[in-house]
Amino acid sequence: MGVDTKHQTGFWMVCQLKPVWSVYVNNWQNWGFGVRLHYVYPYPHVDEVIPLMAEGKILPYLDIPLQHASPKVLKLMKRPGSVERTLERVKRWREICPELTLRSTFIVGFPGETEEDFQMLLDFLTEARLDRVGCFKYSPVEGAKANELPDQVPEEVKEERYHRFMQLQQQISTERLQEKIGKVLPVIIDEVDEEGAIGRSMADAPEIDGAVYLNEQFDVEPGQIVRVLIEHADEYDLWGTIVEQ
Repeated sequence: MGVDTKHQTGFWMVCQLKPVWSVYVNNWQNWGFGVRLHYVYPYPHVDEVIPLMAEGKILPYLDIPLQHASPKVLKLMKRPGSVERTLERVKRWREICPELTLRSTFIVGFPGETEEDFQMLLDFLTEARLDRVGCFKYSPVEGAKANELPDQVPEEVKEERYHRFMQLQQQISTERLQEKIGKVLPVIIDEVDEEGAIGRSMADAPEIDGAVYLNEQFDVEPGQIVRVLIEHADEYDLWGTIVEQ
């Protein structure tokens, strides 16, 4: 927020004014609903938010658009980022807030991406173990400067790298969700159909993340928050049973 809109720390009547970012995050808890942070670059100012997540003031969820892990590819994309600093920051965030869910999106097949660059991306995924990940194959955009870059990646190579990426991330996602089995999580109900209720945990943003399925449980309503014992997981979703409130 503050960085994107160029708000900076300033002074008024000899008093230092904090950026808008700090003002917002400290007041979200009073708004009466959960807040997830999306499309936030992993700059140092984000460190201020993680303790608030650990304290339950905002949802422990952070979407960071990393795009790639190769310094060369990031430079071609004109994207900020240092793999080493990002990994250090992710480790520190998880130490402060163990329940933190991290989501990101990546692009494979960007012009100039070599097999070595792509392997850097796979190595990053393996080490970072992000919870939620999306991947896109690069495609030309009208008017984009990337269209003029040399070493365009063939479509068949993009496809092959995409499938390797997704196979690795599905394995990581499965392992991360398996860790939730046996835990009791708060779940908000989205809908109830003929098979039972469907909801989302704090780790699930609407439309883009997974779901929590409560089979044969019909005595709940959309918007209701219930406690759910997680009994099963696959690579994206959870299944469980409502326990006493």
